[in-house]
Amino acid sequence: MSRWKQPLGCNVLEAAQARIAEVFDQFPRVYLSGPSGKDSGVMMHLACLEARKRGRKVGVLYVDLEAQYALTIESVREMFALYADVIDPYWVALPLHLRNAVSMHAPYWVSWDPRCREAWVREPDPQSITDPATFPFYRAPSGDEAMEFEEFVEEFGHWYAQGQLCACLVGIRAAESLNRWRAIAGDHHRFQGHKWSTWKGRTLYNAYPIYDWNTEDVWTFYGRTGLPHNRIYDLMHKAGVPLHHQRICQPYGDDQRRGLWLFHVLEPVTWSRVVARVAGANSGALYANKSGNIQGNRVVTLPAGYTSWEAFARFLLESMPAPEARHYKDKISVFLNWYGTRGYADGIPDEADPHAEAARKAPSWRRIAKMLLKNDRLCKALGFGQTKSDGYEKYQRVMRKRSQTWKLYLT
Repeated sequence: MSRWKQPLGCNVLEAAQARIAEVFDQFPRVYLSGPSGKDSGVMMHLACLEARKRGRKVGVLYVDLEAQYALTIESVREMFALYADVIDPYWVALPLHLRNAVSMHAPYWVSWDPRCREAWVREPDPQSITDPATFPFYRAPSGDEAMEFEEFVEEFGHWYAQGQLCACLVGIRAAESLNRWRAIAGDHHRFQGHKWSTWKGRTLYNAYPIYDWNTEDVWTFYGRTGLPHNRIYDLMHKAGVPLHHQRICQPYGDDQRRGLWLFHVLEPVTWSRVVARVAGANSGALYANKSGNIQGNRVVTLPAGYTSWEAFARFLLESMPAPEARHYKDKISVFLNWYGTRGYADGIPDEADPHAEAARKAPSWRRIAKMLLKNDRLCKALGFGQTKSDGYEKYQRVMRKRSQTWKLYLT
């Protein structure tokens, strides 16, 4: 038997209810993040029903990123009204710095940017929080810079804890993706050894009561209980989107851009606002799911007129806006230096085994070119992770100086 899977002697619903009950037993402060999606919706139903039994309040954080389906907003309103007696609501509609993966000319955008109010996808909900002074940790936007979404969510948890032991109930499942499996199953400090919890610093823990649910379990829950869910999933089903591919998130991100076309199909009126909100949204909807050379997805061939992938990669860099080119050159220089000290002193090959490239086990210029085609600004295809925005300029200066000493700097 796998060491990762152990029978519990009960079904996943009973297991989730027992975990939530223990959270309420052990933590004086409890809140949840959601509830726009199907999984976070399940999490809110279970948590609020437990809170109602105990006569307790549970905090609910919903970060409204502006570019949302109209049905999603209706669903959030419905959930807030259904559990108004037990929730401490925080519907946040403040400017936040977000990734725009559909344009190199504008690689980021700011939700609820006060400078372009006329272009907003919609107006904030009347019950949402729009006053920056509500949260002492919030940093108001300055020009194109604003507080990161991830930073806001993290700081909110510590603020909500008020120095007490606090749990954030998170509706993610290990079966959704490898990254979410790692977030739950990785080597983390846990609360009293519970595998479904992780320590987030100070007095805050994340808890994942439905981590072992499958997609089928989620929809079985809604079907048997009759509790409300986001109706946008019904439209996705009618549009032919497989159950396991139905996701709701801000539409312009690196992974999320593949679902941009759904706005046009499911909510044409919303789409007209979404496509006008950020640069590149229309082309992103057209090409983000295509195979071939347009965005480096799956099968990519060397274009006619180029004799090597290195030459093609350098052409792509030259065709970018200067700030974006500088960003990618810094990352590529680190990549080249790393392999230069690990058996590739004479440089990386133009091509390598495609399977080894896909598994990120072999360097090549083709791998670099595909990363550039995908507008993979985080450079995940080269093994990089996300860089904290507040330290990024310092990082760029350090990498520029180092790469010059490596004599691998791309000019």
